Amino acid sequence: MKKLRWGILSTARINRNVIPALKASARNELVAVASRDLAKAQAYAADWHIPRTYGSYEELLGASDIDVIYNPLPNQLHAEWTIKAAQAGKHVLCEKPFALTVAEVDQMIAAASTAGVSVVEAFMYRHHPMTLKVRELIESGSLGEVRYMRATFSFELNRTANIRWLPETGGGSLWDIGCYPVSYARMVLGQAPMELYGSQLLGESGIDLSFTGQMRYANGAFAQVECSFALPYYTAVEIRGTQGTLKIATPFNPKEAKTSITLLRGDISEELTFHYPLLYQGEVEDLADGILNHKPPRLPLAESRELIATLTGLYRSAALNRPLPFNPDGYAR
Repeated sequence: MKKLRWGILSTARINRNVIPALKASARNELVAVASRDLAKAQAYAADWHIPRTYGSYEELLGASDIDVIYNPLPNQLHAEWTIKAAQAGKHVLCEKPFALTVAEVDQMIAAASTAGVSVVEAFMYRHHPMTLKVRELIESGSLGEVRYMRATFSFELNRTANIRWLPETGGGSLWDIGCYPVSYARMVLGQAPMELYGSQLLGESGIDLSFTGQMRYANGAFAQVECSFALPYYTAVEIRGTQGTLKIATPFNPKEAKTSITLLRGDISEELTFHYPLLYQGEVEDLADGILNHKPPRLPLAESRELIATLTGLYRSAALNRPLPFNPDGYAR
């Protein structure tokens, strides 16, 4: 079996979730990490038992035996380094949000197409057995016609030096955690909104400390999304259809090996339980399926593009304090 050889751009905190998934995979192998500080890369590699290190991102992209790049860089660098990796002939797993404008997404898609490589967005929850079951229940009609969903994600951001506080790096609660509820709404409703309306509470640095959004769809459905850096950790999704309701307590980051959802139909309540030891395993294997078996990704680039259009539309609506029609080409930052 061919193994895909991976390199990681930077020593980002989120790597600690992806590295175990790579090490547990029979089709993927982590062989290198790069940092702009070689000593930092070497210390990191020693801690995580990574064979090779590079003192620049360019050196890693120039390595001829690297097949896949994982891009966990700050949000404003996602497009730049995904494009450079694709131009170097590397497949890319790029962290969410995929980019900060639709124009950047179009450049990323063009670079991947020209180079003939796979580029996908790293929304790990989309590959969890629980999420796949939610999709199955919706598509099978178990809930009837979905008319409303509400999704929320919050945690207290107390680290004052964190880049999430900086507007120039793509900071803000909607970009960082609100993208999960918005992505979930796209999965559940299966289409882009017709109209969206956002409202935000700005922090001292100018980023959105808290954000709420409402989206209206052509079929009459509504979705409400909420996110905040100023409230304790909490996640939830509720999906209401004409024949039933789904309640998901850990929709975005089900770290526990065992998690469950509740299906309500009339007077009957059913709990469905799922086991999945490595949350990030699915996105790694999905990309491997695409590269090795030419299988379409669970999260196509067209949907990633649509998500960025939706997020920029919500931000623009909040700035103008009025509803906006959905623009498939998004809005400027």
